[in-house]
Amino acid sequence: MLSAFSSAFRTPDLRKKLLFTVAIIAVYRLGATLPSPGVSYTNVQNCLDVVNSTNAGGGVLNLLNLFSGGALLQLSVFALGIMPYITASIILQLLTVVIPRLEQLRKEGQSGQAKITQYTRYLTLGLAVLQSSAFVALARSGQLFANACPQDQSNFQIVPENTGVPMWLTLVMLVITMTAGTGVVMWLGELITDRGVGNGMSVLIFTSIAARLPGEGWTIKQTSGTGKFLLVIALVLIVICAVVFIEQAQRRIPVQYAKRMIGRRMYGGTSTYIPLKVNQAGVVPVIFASSLLYLPQLYLQFFDQNNLKGYQQWIQNNLANPSHWIYITTYFLLIIFFTYFYVSITFNPTEVADNMKKYGGFVPGIRPGKPTADYLDFILSRITLPGALYLGLISVLPNFFFIWLNNAQYQNFPFGGTAVLIMVGVGLETVKQIESQLMQRNYEGFLR
Repeated sequence: MLSAFSSAFRTPDLRKKLLFTVAIIAVYRLGATLPSPGVSYTNVQNCLDVVNSTNAGGGVLNLLNLFSGGALLQLSVFALGIMPYITASIILQLLTVVIPRLEQLRKEGQSGQAKITQYTRYLTLGLAVLQSSAFVALARSGQLFANACPQDQSNFQIVPENTGVPMWLTLVMLVITMTAGTGVVMWLGELITDRGVGNGMSVLIFTSIAARLPGEGWTIKQTSGTGKFLLVIALVLIVICAVVFIEQAQRRIPVQYAKRMIGRRMYGGTSTYIPLKVNQAGVVPVIFASSLLYLPQLYLQFFDQNNLKGYQQWIQNNLANPSHWIYITTYFLLIIFFTYFYVSITFNPTEVADNMKKYGGFVPGIRPGKPTADYLDFILSRITLPGALYLGLISVLPNFFFIWLNNAQYQNFPFGGTAVLIMVGVGLETVKQIESQLMQRNYEGFLR
């Protein structure tokens, strides 16, 4: 990997792309630290100090804060980060299976994909308005900071009321600023994709998670000691090796193309394969499961925590407690379910078999058409199980760290689970893209 980067910096055009990517990342991190207009930055930092000192927090808000590089709980300009775009992309991908018009656009190639991308941008801005409004309301009520900030004290007010500006105007400005910040982040990601290296949105998520690593690592060292810190680092290295191994694993199904005579030329007669990854679903099932498990916690926020009924208290003790075995088991089973669900709607064996048959391709020993589709479906269902188990185990790993460290602050710390899956996946994909561009520029031996 290091040799690929060193070779890339020696290539002028690749060096420009890498430096451009670094410049965009710097702009993104600058926007993640700029406070939104109307927000008291000092008061927000005081709230964060209370949250950290009392080990409050948790749930999907901690996960969103991790994906935004800590910008969410600071209510910065880029507080929403790239999550509205990811949510919009997933929604459009699911709707493609349901809405025939979107399915037709997907089959039209580049022009249809450009139209779907435009729909994704519109949906992203709509989701950004809804999410920014919700986060501003949660911040004012204190629930964004896990009710750790006493709202009856003036020094803990997120939006001061004595500025001379009407409160509704300040809140509207906050929503507009965060929505515009999401649009800028989306634009920065597309700039990286077009003129930089790697997938822009993935690179920005990688940057957000990586920005949290030094601070979280130092917090673990201070609160748990050097011994546990070194042991966590060793476990992280083991987890990264396992993730790299599984992410690279694939089942290659051989495909033979028959020779065809078109005009005076002979086509076909080649051999290739269909790569079916063990982790075909990526990190999407983890996001689905996390969002679904947050619903009980959202339900409890509408009630007084001191006067909960029996079933509400059971939800708080079991489904809202990341260290409880019911929470961990439910999370694990939801990930397995959503893995099978997402793979089933993103990979269509019948469509793949029909395309192979159309161009004269067949799997050796399997008849074209429906038998090929049944064979692909059988193979996919077999390799999806270890992929689902792998996703579930990696995702619940931070919960066991949380129990072992006995600290609620680490239930979404960036050394396991979703963070490692994203960072390793983005790193591997970026290095592959750099190596492929280096191979296109390496002509040694071409004319020998």
